[in-house]
Amino acid sequence: MERSRTNYLLWLIVAIALAGAVWLLGRLSAVLTPFITAAVLAYILDPAVDKLQERGLSRVFSLVCVMLAGFFAILALFLIIVPMLISQGQALIERLPALVDFIQQRALPAVNSFLSTKFSIDTSSLRNALHNNSGSLRQLLANVVPQLSHGGAIVLSILANLSLLPIVLFYFLHDWDHMVTRVGALVPRRWAPEVGRIASDMDNVLGQFLRGQLAVMMIMATIYGGGLALIGLDSGLAIGIVAGLLVFIPYVGAFLGLLLATLAAILQFESSSGLFMVWGVFAIGQMLESFLVTPYLVGERIGLSPVTVIFALMAFGELMGFVGVLLALPLAAISVVLGRYLVQRYFNSGFYQRKIDP
Repeated sequence: MERSRTNYLLWLIVAIALAGAVWLLGRLSAVLTPFITAAVLAYILDPAVDKLQERGLSRVFSLVCVMLAGFFAILALFLIIVPMLISQGQALIERLPALVDFIQQRALPAVNSFLSTKFSIDTSSLRNALHNNSGSLRQLLANVVPQLSHGGAIVLSILANLSLLPIVLFYFLHDWDHMVTRVGALVPRRWAPEVGRIASDMDNVLGQFLRGQLAVMMIMATIYGGGLALIGLDSGLAIGIVAGLLVFIPYVGAFLGLLLATLAAILQFESSSGLFMVWGVFAIGQMLESFLVTPYLVGERIGLSPVTVIFALMAFGELMGFVGVLLALPLAAISVVLGRYLVQRYFNSGFYQRKIDP
């Protein structure tokens, strides 16, 4: 009886602590953004630092190597993606009249034939409107950066967070093992075995999911980007990389990439063969991701369904802003582990197993 009360007290304390943490994170989301980002990155990168340290390198040199590798990888992505997307946007503005003609002369007739409808658009008026406002669109794009520069407080906050992130990440990576040990020492000794077992399960799920998902993102960015580049699509590499990096949101990355690539193919290719090649790249990519890459690197045993991931991103994002988006998947994985444990305890409880006396 005493053990049962102790277990209930443990779970009550955990529930109160989690509710308080969510409330506090929501209130301090703007301040905590670089710290939460650094903590998530430190959790992901700590195994790489440990492996370098096992090879005889010092802790400081190992984490500096890992941080520099991550920095140059992100910088390379920006240098590849941003110029290509800018050029693709300019090309889209210039070729909008051609897109209107394609919709009127090819797309709408096909839709009307298939659905037995009579949809139509006033192409002359739309073309004139696009022609008259194309200069305004270019001017709007040209004024984005200067207008952002006038928002001094916002720009200053972003720059402060970006400059603070590597410093906080350095200290988190340097003291990660010690922080984990100190947190574990705070757990009452009578609860330590049970809490340690739950924490180990959480670490296994989080590690497999986050690091596996990161590997999936890199592989799918390579598949989509390389495939679109091979078929000769302008800015296909940038579009494919963006689609691959967004696969952590189920279906959103592939859908957005398919939409952008389809639009680019319509503007670039004169025949439908180029459009079919683009669709083929995404069809092959989706099959590889669904049946090979994700099951192998992430696994099915984690229990995070696509609906769970989308709901977690939306719910925690609404509750805690950008910090909630950062913590959505880790908290969802933790919730899965706690849910499994609670269900197991419920099935083993006397309340569930008690039978009606004859």
